Amino acid sequence: MNENEVIKEIYRQYWRYMIGKDEKGLRSLMSEDYYLLHMTGTRQTADEFISGLMNGTFNYYSAQHDRIDVNIDGDRATLTGKSRVVAAVYGGGRNSWRLQGDFTLRKEHGSWKLTSSRASTY
Repeated sequence: MNENEVIKEIYRQYWRYMIGKDEKGLRSLMSEDYYLLHMTGTRQTADEFISGLMNGTFNYYSAQHDRIDVNIDGDRATLTGKSRVVAAVYGGGRNSWRLQGDFTLRKEHGSWKLTSSRASTY
């Protein structure tokens, strides 16, 4: 698998782990300094985000990926993923969302790690 495909698979795994509420899996994809910037402008560390996932603040049920674009520059990369997601967040009901995730990645000890993500709609 080439580097582009490796990074695309990380994005797919990210969603599988969120849907499955797999804390260990998610942490394996994230750098120590990972953070998420929500659509609301709230910035969360990996610990804060995973805590919300595990306590039911964020519930993801499915994700169908429309597009995954990767740009690699040495040991840094960006990824933009566009996915149709079914989720219930912040106590709201289950809804369908067209979510775009803009990610940054860094190669650490030979493995790509997510360093940040920013959520928006498309």
